[in-house]
Amino acid sequence: MNIETERKFLVRDSSYKDFETGSHDIKQGYIAHDSGNTVRVRLQDGRGVLTIKGPSAPGGMSRREWEKEIPADEALELFALCKGGKVEKVRHIVPAGGGRFFEVDEFSGDNEGLVMAEIELGSEDEAFEKPAWLGEEVTGDRRYYNSYLTVHPFKTWFDK
Repeated sequence: MNIETERKFLVRDSSYKDFETGSHDIKQGYIAHDSGNTVRVRLQDGRGVLTIKGPSAPGGMSRREWEKEIPADEALELFALCKGGKVEKVRHIVPAGGGRFFEVDEFSGDNEGLVMAEIELGSEDEAFEKPAWLGEEVTGDRRYYNSYLTVHPFKTWFDK
């Protein structure tokens, strides 16, 4: 089992697209998400993936993660077990230097208008260059977890 260490940021503008090296279409849902544990099913470019994540460490930057590729038809079947809605997004891959990449997620559907960037790091104190298009850090803010967005879509945040 791996330890995933990542930081999340809002994105100021679309200038990250000038540096993009690829993109992926993603649809995902959550079979379970409670007490910080999540079981996620994802279709990414027609590939199925099942992911289990443990609770986040204090600060929300690191957590245990197990991932396995599954047949796409099985992933589609598992969507029937998902709680809440689905998250749909295009993930843009942007080099960050030092062999690292930003994954910039441009959400659609009920989360349209939300654009976030994540960077996976080797440790919580690893330094990296922050490009001008990177906005406010939201690491550890549960409102920006994909599992939260399935139950509380971004569009509903402003209906109050």
